[in-house]
Amino acid sequence: MKRTAIHRREFLVASGLGLAGASCGPTALAAPPMPETPTARRATAKSTILIWLNGGPSHVDLWDMKPEAPREIRGDFQTVSTSAPGISLCEHLPHLARQAHHLALVRSLGQHGRGPNDHHPGFFYNLTGHPPGESFPNSRLALPDDWPFVGSVVAHKLPAHPTLPSLVWLPSKSGENGIHRPGAIAARLGVQHDPLYVEGKHAAPLDFRSPALTLEGDVTVERLQSRHELLKTISDAERDLERSASVRNYSLHQRKSLSLLTSQGSKTAFDVSREPESVRQKYGNTVNAMSMLMARRLVEAGVPFVTVYWYHDYEEDKKRGCLGGAWDTHWKNFSCLKDYLLPQFDQPFAALLDDLHTRELLDQTLVVVTSEMGRSPKLGDPRSGGSGAAEPGRDHWTHCQTALLAGGGIRGGQVFGSSDNIGAYPAERPVGPEHIVHTIYHAMGIHDLEAIDNQNRPYNLLSEGSPLVELF
Repeated sequence: MKRTAIHRREFLVASGLGLAGASCGPTALAAPPMPETPTARRATAKSTILIWLNGGPSHVDLWDMKPEAPREIRGDFQTVSTSAPGISLCEHLPHLARQAHHLALVRSLGQHGRGPNDHHPGFFYNLTGHPPGESFPNSRLALPDDWPFVGSVVAHKLPAHPTLPSLVWLPSKSGENGIHRPGAIAARLGVQHDPLYVEGKHAAPLDFRSPALTLEGDVTVERLQSRHELLKTISDAERDLERSASVRNYSLHQRKSLSLLTSQGSKTAFDVSREPESVRQKYGNTVNAMSMLMARRLVEAGVPFVTVYWYHDYEEDKKRGCLGGAWDTHWKNFSCLKDYLLPQFDQPFAALLDDLHTRELLDQTLVVVTSEMGRSPKLGDPRSGGSGAAEPGRDHWTHCQTALLAGGGIRGGQVFGSSDNIGAYPAERPVGPEHIVHTIYHAMGIHDLEAIDNQNRPYNLLSEGSPLVELF
């Protein structure tokens, strides 16, 4: 049936929130103050692009390779030299190899047994900087009183952009059917600091859609410009609640959505089809590639934080036998990486670094590539036939992974820390996700991490860890 007006439920979905997620604040959150940050080069980032390779890419096959290890560890791939002396990468990352002089590789990142060896605990830890604890279930979703997503903290702490959202997430939400994985929302900071979601399509990489930027049926911009008309789409019961803190946050989110709907400039920033075809070809014709190009457009327009959440194609996964989903290579680790995942990541990510550098944006844009985990150093995931399988896979491995950082004052062409000789555990200078999150805050010039809970009590948003100032 054709819609001719915005239904109340549709508006809640379009705004990316519901009243259930706007209540419930933290309790008993007193924490010691952050230690004073060591002296380092002044951070230069005005924006951050977080590229999240969901599923857990195999660090020992991509950027922490062990060519001297036995075959069951080192696998099928060879190393290749790069533009950064002394740094080698996987042979199937030729484009990135030419941009390695921009990269800092943190090879000693691990979760140190502070949570189960699974996806959702790894999501929460790497997206918030807070360890999940040993009892954290893998079926756990985001909760309203969780610790907030790193991008939401940035949006909370920095001045709001005058016309654009402070936090954009594309081209796919973290969970299916609009459900968020743990650590992916503002949670206790309030829904007004949740991301604006921009949805992409595999079949039409230029066709992005944000529910908050889309008008349904006969609703016009002129109609939405009237606050009176907008309030008619909300039930009487919700209007009666407008005095509560949760609904004040909800109303603020509404006003932001209305501002975006009525701003032609905001729509232009999200329109990657305006880029010259030669630029689009440099990135590649996939939804993830166009998402990285959009991320460049958004930081060029001054958006403080953009998340590119790797969007995998379930049908393509099944066709290729990459049944773990995205970078979760339980099955056919090497063919899924070589023939599918790495080409789709290598070209656009290298193009993004080069594009930011060419446009003199890299020094003011921190780029971070990470995930919820690495993968087991020993080949042969039991669920795909073990070590005797014709095309073995690698299992979950939260004990060690690699994070890539570039720009924002980061000194390129360096490696921080190391893993042991098979890539199983951090060896030299071990760090946790809290250090990566603190490094993002440091790059963005955020050193005051105090917040106020819904009982007007101060608490620290991340008391553990410290920034890796040596990277700058």
